[in-house]
Amino acid sequence: MTREEVANLVGEHALFADGLDDAIIGCAQRGALTVALYDANKCIEILMRDEEMTYEDASEYFDYNILGAWVGEMTPAFAWLGEEIK
Repeated sequence: MTREEVANLVGEHALFADGLDDAIIGCAQRGALTVALYDANKCIEILMRDEEMTYEDASEYFDYNILGAWVGEMTPAFAWLGEEIK
């Protein structure tokens, strides 16, 4: 899904992770809320590519600055597809 498609489903209050649009995979339900959903592994790959980080640095950055960020009830969700949760 694209950012625009998710915004249309979620509504005007949708929140997105900057620079990670290529990792958007759809929407997720958190209670009665619908939020943007990202592929966590793809987010790390994007950080490695765009910020020229090692896997370890990108993973640490993702965990602390993206996955660990809470910006309100519309905070996006992240999925670890086909893997155990870290």
